[in-house]
Amino acid sequence: MDIIAPKSAPDAVARRAETLDTIAAVLPIDRRDKLAEILTDQDVETLKHLVNEGMGVNTLRALTSDLGYLEAWCLAATGSALPWPAPEALLLKFVAHHLWDPARRETDPEHGMPAAVGQALRDGGLLRSTGPHAPATVGRRLANWSTLTKWRSLGGAFASPALKSAIRLAIRAAPRQRLRKSAKAVTGDVLAKLLATCGGDNLRDLRDRAILMVAFASGGRRRSEVAGLRKEQLTIEPPIAGEDGSPLPSLSIHLGRTKNSGGSQDEVVYLTGRPVEALDAWLAAANIRGGSVFRAIDRWGHVSRRGLDPKAVNDIVKQRVAMAGLEVGEFSAHGLRSGYLTEAANRGIPLPEAMEQSRHRSVQQASSYYNNATRRNGRAARLL
Repeated sequence: MDIIAPKSAPDAVARRAETLDTIAAVLPIDRRDKLAEILTDQDVETLKHLVNEGMGVNTLRALTSDLGYLEAWCLAATGSALPWPAPEALLLKFVAHHLWDPARRETDPEHGMPAAVGQALRDGGLLRSTGPHAPATVGRRLANWSTLTKWRSLGGAFASPALKSAIRLAIRAAPRQRLRKSAKAVTGDVLAKLLATCGGDNLRDLRDRAILMVAFASGGRRRSEVAGLRKEQLTIEPPIAGEDGSPLPSLSIHLGRTKNSGGSQDEVVYLTGRPVEALDAWLAAANIRGGSVFRAIDRWGHVSRRGLDPKAVNDIVKQRVAMAGLEVGEFSAHGLRSGYLTEAANRGIPLPEAMEQSRHRSVQQASSYYNNATRRNGRAARLL
């Protein structure tokens, strides 16, 4: 029987890092080495199994990120690695450390996450907030914890009445307003201002213009979908006749499986006209004939062979927001997604037609953007 090296042994860390390289598509590139230190051999084997099972990339990335956080939190909070299955007491401790009342913390320093635990997580780059977590974040991490437990063919106390009660009481004691991922939608007028900052013919302007136009016009694609877009997903379609009868270039984007699609469903969206021209201009200038569509550009103007990280897409949006003289804190890459549906409502495009392009499956979620614009412009808001 092979002897498994201790988690802290350099050769064990190196082995896990090498294994994580084989599934790098699901990991934030800059976090591989840190994850190799945090995750156990069994964690890495579980991730390899999920990759082989064909789980969606975004789901795997979320599972990996949350698993790394849970391992680091458990080590900081208990001094031991995450146990499988987790006892109910540990689940309750997790809730108590992440959902708490700031007012009570002022009079009781022991309430909530202990300072030493929080500092350890911050030192590891895993925690930025100094207050309680959003209930949705805690719920997602518990759900992923439960999923990973099931993948190990183990049970758990995730459905216990005590845990459900603790979560309910904690949320009630520490209400936190749910904020949208982007405070403001990037609607057509805002997008025009961002595109105006990309008017040059240098590589950065051509790339950023293509990113903005493709992400918006393809239905408000998620930043992970934009960053992961590959040339092989693009198919040239027959031209579409414009309003004046002139032919407009058209192409389809095969998204494969997405966050909302079924297991074997290939999601397809279409681009027509200016977004296609912007994308073609970038691909030609960067000489991209295959692989990642959107790539990093170094200070000397060299185009990387690797695709952008999803965070870089968000950074590009914010850089263009700043260049346009808008408030950076009010916009993010997700604003392109909400902005697409908002703009569709402003132009009178029926919600089902807009959802065909955005690929939303939940009418409730899609209409939360769409209906706000419709209500604001509708008769019900103008009774006086």
